[in-house]
Amino acid sequence: MAKKLVKRRKLKVFTLLLVLIILGLFALLVYFGINDSIKNIVIKNTSYLNDDYIIDLASIKEYPSFWLTSTHKMKKKIEKSPYIEKVKIKRKFYNVLEIDVKENVPLFVYEGNHKIVFENKEEVDELSEIELFRVPRLMNYVPDNKYEQFIKGLGKIDKDILGKVSEITYTPNDFDKDRFLLYMDDGNSVYLTITKFRMLNYYNKVLPQLDGKKGILYLDSGNHFKIMK
Repeated sequence: MAKKLVKRRKLKVFTLLLVLIILGLFALLVYFGINDSIKNIVIKNTSYLNDDYIIDLASIKEYPSFWLTSTHKMKKKIEKSPYIEKVKIKRKFYNVLEIDVKENVPLFVYEGNHKIVFENKEEVDELSEIELFRVPRLMNYVPDNKYEQFIKGLGKIDKDILGKVSEITYTPNDFDKDRFLLYMDDGNSVYLTITKFRMLNYYNKVLPQLDGKKGILYLDSGNHFKIMK
């Protein structure tokens, strides 16, 4: 009977040691896994914001722990920027952080206060640390009852076309209080009303029909071109 008891004790001690070793290895794997750093950061769908700006906003410049770094906190930090409308953050294999950004679209700079105005009507100082792609300058005041419609109208213009507009002036007349004059980089001018801003998207298709001539394109009433003398 004594021999049998000794064998059982040895078996129990061996089993206990094996369990402790396995638990210890598992604990080490969990520890190193949790504390393993971010290996790669992928920034998606930005056009004028650079990756470093997004990484700084998220406070992940030092590539902290992949699992212990809260994506919810990162999201809140990034979305505080006036240049960003919203962001989605995903964890991917192996320790890859994917940040999908929807930028706030800049529409114009208002010459009256040197503010950049965005599609969602937010404003920031023109002298900011962000280099925007080309946007036009609004040269004069637009009445409050027209301003919101004006922003919506500009938002319908393709960004590559909007980048060809250098200045915008509110020019109402006796017949139309929604009339604007747009000065293009190529020397042409375009008269538009708020409801017809989308028509500017056809500007590149119209240019060949002008035979290299410069003038004023009237899209506010009818569609005709007046050659400059």
